Amino acid sequence: MAGFDKNLDKELFSESVDFDRSVITVAVFSYNEGISKLQLSRQNKNAEGELSFAKLGRMTKEEVSVVMPLMEKARKHL
Repeated sequence: MAGFDKNLDKELFSESVDFDRSVITVAVFSYNEGISKLQLSRQNKNAEGELSFAKLGRMTKEEVSVVMPLMEKARKHL
């Protein structure tokens, strides 16, 4: 089985929101001209403000309020 090839992964939409301690990104990707899929990701900030990927996990009410409209925008690209 062949592995993942980043060159075949096409980003159709991406928008990020910066919160105090993290950044949440809503994106739509299509791999190898396949079906478009929604992706949600979180990057946490350390004390120096550097970002590192983390599991999205649970979201606060504030995060949901901001991310839901982005998901609606992203849905147009699915």
